[in-house]
Amino acid sequence: MTRLSVNIDHVATLRQARGVDYPDPVDAARLAEEAGASGITVHLRSDRRHIQDDDMSSLRETIRGKLNLECAATDEMLDIALELRPGQVTLVPERPEEVTTEGGLDLVSQRIIIEAAADQLAAAGIMVSLFLDPDREQIELLGEVGGDSITGFEINTDRYTRATPGTEELGAISLAAHIGRDLGFEVYAGHGLTVANVAPVAGLAEIEELNIGHSIISRAVLVGMSAAVGEMIDVIR
Repeated sequence: MTRLSVNIDHVATLRQARGVDYPDPVDAARLAEEAGASGITVHLRSDRRHIQDDDMSSLRETIRGKLNLECAATDEMLDIALELRPGQVTLVPERPEEVTTEGGLDLVSQRIIIEAAADQLAAAGIMVSLFLDPDREQIELLGEVGGDSITGFEINTDRYTRATPGTEELGAISLAAHIGRDLGFEVYAGHGLTVANVAPVAGLAEIEELNIGHSIISRAVLVGMSAAVGEMIDVIR
């Protein structure tokens, strides 16, 4: 079965809204794993709008599965990642004014920066993934950029989740996944996925893992974390 990594950023968003110590993202991560999640994803942003540095340390000590740290390829974030040593780092683009991550990395313009960051992380024994749009040029370039440092990539499913059913967006994801697998990379996907639209993506043979956060946390507000994760896993199955 395609694995599910639960992004718990927005548990921290609720906490930060009041400046209190609850709800605790670590508690949410524990419940997600108990409900069947294979790992936990967090995005440590430069503005610390949700996940905080202390959260990262606690998660590193607590969760049993893979801790996937999403971050920008900046010196600050690389230093944190090298000290923390999560199971995986997913390099993502980041702009202060964005509400959430908008689009994938541009390997054409950022190749040197990304290669240098990936080499540092890989040398420390950390798996490296890149967040990429399902554009053929980007995926094919990954074959040149990846070398021995990059182990996988996450396909940005945002355009698919905003499209009307029957459009070509699922085909673009399928092609990107196929090209990436042929190049030897592990293939992940995520962004905007819900129980209503995840099944076609989960059904693609090349997709090994889905990273889903906002829809699960939103549902958890109503039914609880364990139930929300269970519902998503049932649909993926």
